[in-house]
Amino acid sequence: MKILVVGGGGREHAIVTALSKSKRVDKLYCVPGNAGIEELAECAPIGVMEFDKIAMYALEKQVDMVVVGPDDPLVAGLVDVLETAGLKVFGPDKKAAILEGSKAFSKDLMKKYNIPTAKYEVFEDSVKAVEFLNECSFPIVLKADGLALGKGVLICKDYDEAVAGIHEIMDDKKFGSAGNKMVIEEFMTGREVSVLSFTDGKTIKIMTSAQDHKRAKDNDEGLNTGGMGTFSPSPFYTKEVDEFCHKYIYQATVDAMRSEDREFKGIIFFGLMITKDGPKVLEYNARFGDPEAQVVITRMKNDIVDVFEACIDGHLENIDLQFEDNAAVCVILASDGYPVAYEKGKEIRGLENFKGKDGYYCFHAGSKKVDDKIVTNGGRVLGITAIGSDLKEARKNAYAACEWVDFDNKYMRHDIGKAIDEA
Repeated sequence: MKILVVGGGGREHAIVTALSKSKRVDKLYCVPGNAGIEELAECAPIGVMEFDKIAMYALEKQVDMVVVGPDDPLVAGLVDVLETAGLKVFGPDKKAAILEGSKAFSKDLMKKYNIPTAKYEVFEDSVKAVEFLNECSFPIVLKADGLALGKGVLICKDYDEAVAGIHEIMDDKKFGSAGNKMVIEEFMTGREVSVLSFTDGKTIKIMTSAQDHKRAKDNDEGLNTGGMGTFSPSPFYTKEVDEFCHKYIYQATVDAMRSEDREFKGIIFFGLMITKDGPKVLEYNARFGDPEAQVVITRMKNDIVDVFEACIDGHLENIDLQFEDNAAVCVILASDGYPVAYEKGKEIRGLENFKGKDGYYCFHAGSKKVDDKIVTNGGRVLGITAIGSDLKEARKNAYAACEWVDFDNKYMRHDIGKAIDEA
């Protein structure tokens, strides 16, 4: 098979790596890709939102399947464009991707179908949103309705902070048009867990659990980012939690989407909060998380092509989804100053140290090739991922591997997976 992957981050590098190991794959393409992906796939400088160009490229290369990685093109309808062109595509269409594309839609869906989530209200007017704060207890959570690169959530500790946050989102448009509408939600406490799943619109198969670290600095301080590291499995995702979620959340979500004439085929990412009242849904994503993909895909036993195909064709019930009995930790090496301001173009040294090292991965997120050198080209640069027999060993291996590679203004958190010690 010839397969085209759309995207150019660490998630897509992890997907391409898994595809490269499939016996069914003869040739890989990626748009736009990055310096790491270039070693495994033929890349072309086509942006993820250039739908017509992507379709033309896929037809020109006569690919057998297209895999769409990022959220923006999914929500904007890339899958629809590609399917109209006669291509076989893994990922939800526009009608289904609204599950991630609109927080207001997903919250209303959960309310309608009794899927456990935090109490909330939706606003399209900042004045009314501010008035509502008089009825709230604090802290409170403000969410821009649309996509905001994983950063459109503000946790406000008091009334004044919440008023400022509403103005930032709705009036100042800190997150652009994503803030035309917003959700005000009760603040939930507990352990946060990420659970990814495959679905063909009817059947749902759950992947191994993971746990992300969103804040830029150690001890969960600093600004929200796209993710500074992750580990899998989560020790807080117990058998009891799994049973509850299967009964009240996972299948219920797939069935709800089908009932709304929005059949979802692809990946549903469940962001869960394990509260004292049981698991509740924090958010849905319509694709692999980044960096969750890096620790989940590396532990999957199945040929990923078989799973993608089963989702597309509606035969997921025939797949016995399996994961290794081990653990993985991913530490993001970022450019100092991320997520606000940072320099690019710094030479990355030591990448050769990962060659031939079984159980160690260096997933590129923000990199590009300039002449014969690979340089930084983003805030999140590399995802250093390692396998271990358990989480503590995987964490030790990942941090050891972080020392194999270097670049000027390299920055990382030093406490990824620290919660493991508290489990």
